[in-house]
Amino acid sequence: MSEPVLSVRNLRVEFATRHQALRAIDGVSFDIAKGEVLGVVGESGAGKSVTGLAVIGLIDRPGRIAGGEIYLSGLRIDNLPPEEMRRIRGKRIGMIFQDPLTSLNPLYRIGDQLIETIRTHTNLSESAARKRAIDLLAEVGIPAPEKRIDAYPHEFSGGMRQRVVIALAICAEPELIIADEPTTALDVSVQAQIIALIKRLGRDHGTAVMLVTHDMGVIAETSDRVAVMYSGRIAEIGPVHDVVQNPLHPYAKGLMGAIPTLASDASRLVQIPGTMPRLSAIPAGCPFNPRCAFAFDRCRTERPDPITRGTQAVACHLYDAVTTDSAA
Repeated sequence: MSEPVLSVRNLRVEFATRHQALRAIDGVSFDIAKGEVLGVVGESGAGKSVTGLAVIGLIDRPGRIAGGEIYLSGLRIDNLPPEEMRRIRGKRIGMIFQDPLTSLNPLYRIGDQLIETIRTHTNLSESAARKRAIDLLAEVGIPAPEKRIDAYPHEFSGGMRQRVVIALAICAEPELIIADEPTTALDVSVQAQIIALIKRLGRDHGTAVMLVTHDMGVIAETSDRVAVMYSGRIAEIGPVHDVVQNPLHPYAKGLMGAIPTLASDASRLVQIPGTMPRLSAIPAGCPFNPRCAFAFDRCRTERPDPITRGTQAVACHLYDAVTTDSAA
């Protein structure tokens, strides 16, 4: 096995309040290989976006990385000085945000923003950077890029703006791209085009992609592996086909059961009772236990560690040998 592009080990992120430190990410670990797309899915508040922001060093105060390690191609980056991390951001790690308008300056032409980013991270001249910008716009599917390069962001549709943001993210040929809900605000047909574009990045450039979304349809279509997050922890991780077809964790089962399919004869979708706990009220033991139909005493007192089952890893006492033996 070659070294993973991104390796996260026991990551913990806390937000300080007047009364206590609230732990938003609690012991998250995963790897992403070269050319692989890892989908990160879960309800709002599960910690998906905070994990992505921690990787690129954009956790704002009062938040902080309270523990764990983050490696980019073997280099530890979670403890780098801000100036060094700034050089890595954009060049070695690209970012695609949910709303392209927050990533694009409305006062500058698309071309100016692309050229500035390219010249910041490469040694290209002004003319060579402009040619590279036009090539990038063509690669991400912008029609007539020679003309559109001089347009302003408001002259593009939402889908076209998102393509420009993707061009910005890949202009320095990064090793890793973090895409945070990149298709949420787009029409279904445009979503499919953006999904195809993200998949092509991994295939053609060997870019590792961390795809953060709450949409299991996007995950199933785009990802090689999927990590299901709940309350700041990874409940289950494995190949996307295995997790979608045979989820192990009760929460993952609920998520998969809530996806409507044309082949299903069920009159009602699966419903997960309750809501995600607030950071100030995360229960002891397994954080999912108040909503879980299979919870027993151990679930309410002891936090489950990830257990390997075939190609998947699941943090659930139901799969622990101790539980199985005692039940027998």
